[in-house]
Amino acid sequence: MSRTGRRRVATLTVGLLVPTVLLVVWSAVAAKGWLPDQLLPAPAAVWRALLENAASGDLLSNTLISLQRVGEGFACGALAGLGFGALLGLSRTMRVLLDPCFLLLAQVPPLAWIPLLILVLGIDEGMKVTVIAWASFVPVVLNMAQGIRDVPAPLRELGRVLTFDPWYTLTRIVLPAAVPSIFTGLREGLANAWQTMVAAELFASSEGLGYLIAYGRQLFQLDLVLAMVVVLGVVGLLVNGVLALAEQRLLRWQALAP
Repeated sequence: MSRTGRRRVATLTVGLLVPTVLLVVWSAVAAKGWLPDQLLPAPAAVWRALLENAASGDLLSNTLISLQRVGEGFACGALAGLGFGALLGLSRTMRVLLDPCFLLLAQVPPLAWIPLLILVLGIDEGMKVTVIAWASFVPVVLNMAQGIRDVPAPLRELGRVLTFDPWYTLTRIVLPAAVPSIFTGLREGLANAWQTMVAAELFASSEGLGYLIAYGRQLFQLDLVLAMVVVLGVVGLLVNGVLALAEQRLLRWQALAP
């Protein structure tokens, strides 16, 4: 195995240390009966609930529904956030005009908009996608604008020296330099979208992973609740990993580009 491979295995091993310890402690507490099953079901019960939902097809169908909502909301919020963030980062005039209002609205938690959105859009998909989009929009705007403003002045001066037009300067100098900040905003936006999706489904939904959590709570099936929590964590981690991989590929491509 190469040195890089050994390093990755070592990193993965260390990263799994804490979850393994927590699982052992959880199993011991459940086996000793220190907490009733209604408060802390055994890992085996959670695993059975997970397998039962997977076998029935409920797990896959509800996971796909939640992923679709997050995908639609995140796509809308991220695209709008990139455009609006670029506007704030590039134009001082627009920043002076729009920044105060945006920062005021950005302080409002996404879930606080749900009652108003229900009055306007009802409790169907439009409400859920909109609140997820807003949760994605805010961090993308903040990081996009900050990334553009943080582009070093010598790089901008280089564009002027080479007589680049504004569009060429933006696409060849400003945006590539702002890529790390842009992806930070995208990853924060995706995390916000995933969390807001769960809350929206808990509030008003008849399908999705959040709905299964609410359903398990209503029936006092804490094993089902914990199983869905594990699924949420694993799927969210995988989706975030895909975005992180895309960032690494883009940065590597930039380094190799002439």
